[in-house]
Amino acid sequence: MARIAYILLCHKDPTAIIKQAERLTSSGDYMSIHFDASASAADFAQITKALCSNPNVVFTRQRIRCGWGEWSLVQATLNAVESAVKAFPRATHFYMLSGDCMAIKSAEYTHNYLDDNDFDFIESFDYFESDWIKTGWQEERLIYRHWFNERTQKKRFYWMFGLQKRLGLTREIPEDIQVQIGSQWWCLRRQTIEKVLEFTKRRKDVMRFFRTTWIPDETFFQTIVRHLIAEDEIRTRTLTFLMFSDYGMPLTFYNDHYDLLVAQDYLFARKISSEATDLKRRLGLLYTAQGVEFQISNEGRSLFNFLSGRGRIGRRFATRFWETESTLGRERELLIVVCKKWHVAKRVLERIRKTTNLPTIEYLFNEESTPLPDLGGIQNTLEKRTRHRRALMRMLFDYYETDRLIVCMDPGNIELLHDFASDRSTTRILEIECQFSDEYLAGHAVRVGLAGERTSAETLGRILPTIRNDMTFECDRIRDAQFKNYARMRENASPQENADVLSDFLQIPPEKALDIAKMHYLFSD
Repeated sequence: MARIAYILLCHKDPTAIIKQAERLTSSGDYMSIHFDASASAADFAQITKALCSNPNVVFTRQRIRCGWGEWSLVQATLNAVESAVKAFPRATHFYMLSGDCMAIKSAEYTHNYLDDNDFDFIESFDYFESDWIKTGWQEERLIYRHWFNERTQKKRFYWMFGLQKRLGLTREIPEDIQVQIGSQWWCLRRQTIEKVLEFTKRRKDVMRFFRTTWIPDETFFQTIVRHLIAEDEIRTRTLTFLMFSDYGMPLTFYNDHYDLLVAQDYLFARKISSEATDLKRRLGLLYTAQGVEFQISNEGRSLFNFLSGRGRIGRRFATRFWETESTLGRERELLIVVCKKWHVAKRVLERIRKTTNLPTIEYLFNEESTPLPDLGGIQNTLEKRTRHRRALMRMLFDYYETDRLIVCMDPGNIELLHDFASDRSTTRILEIECQFSDEYLAGHAVRVGLAGERTSAETLGRILPTIRNDMTFECDRIRDAQFKNYARMRENASPQENADVLSDFLQIPPEKALDIAKMHYLFSD
């Protein structure tokens, strides 16, 4: 059976570290702790006193002062690994952790998973060919030498870089090394760790090279493991679930993320908030539990983005110059059908087209596959359509040689509605209000990636009210905007009531509007 030696790098919160060590070693696993030498001496004394009698815990002999982006992080890891290899000869796997990590599966599940998957788990993507680095330096991290800390010695860091660049003092990457990059949170087998340690003693040239690279914790182990281990024995992924914001900062999980975390196809997660006491309690109990079956749905990233992104609704970037200085035309009339149930709006649009012979376009700002004429490339992507929305609409009016055009939009497109409503042309908005059953909302959650086929009923029950409230909020925003020429059809209204609304919206005779409104399957799901 797998026996894990956890490699823990930490620098704060001694109480949490003690609990983490006691929890993870209670199932027969081990832990090697490196506590940052620059951290509180009192905190370190508290940790060593609490854990000194635990035979499954060892501390690194030499503590390092660690700094972000420095070699010190790699050296601290190597020191902890060497201590673990020596102290725990029965350890089969070595798992890299931080003090902010917690298990999101039981020890039983974790051991069985590693027994069934005899691989090294480490992200290792080609440094130059992959897109792992989104912005900033790439080649500069390697070909120049970096002796100073970019955060604490910024002036020296950039002065030294500028000097090397002016003098052309670049260096070669060791010729037999193909640099890789990836997350520092890995899980490696014992034979791999032993090969890595032997490599560090044998290849002094490679060690010298990495000691002065920038952010080597993202490249050192990733490169060496790929250099030493056959590709079919490596799984290029981490077993630790982590997410980053748009600004590259790690996201933090709180008490209400328990169901989200345990449903992910990972063994650990970071970062767990120090204030998430209930989440830590539940995960702690889970780790020691027996016979737990996990339903892996893996919708965590899209669900987290959905929940956290709700706070940004309503924000709008400044209007672009081509929007403020252009117009659809004073004599033109843009008719917008707004509906959350796209299939309902498409039925209405089809009936309108047949009844009025007006040109109609479905969700052109929401569905990239919406049929559009060739307009010189502006229609190719949703991003282009949205960015150049007035120009796009003006070209569509010209293409169809009409002064009246009907389009569909989602209620979430509030900024587009405001923009078109502010144009010098006439804009009419027809909102179609539909009823949303729990079955429909569950299907919607699956379609947009907030849930999967294996998502539990309990998790669905927790997110459905949020989705329903979101849809209600979108509709309320539209009504609160008090658009001129706004009308609303309702699923629970009579065909005659809806016909009156349609007649006014389309400016057609009441009998033609009734022919559209009385379609018996109009609101069917």
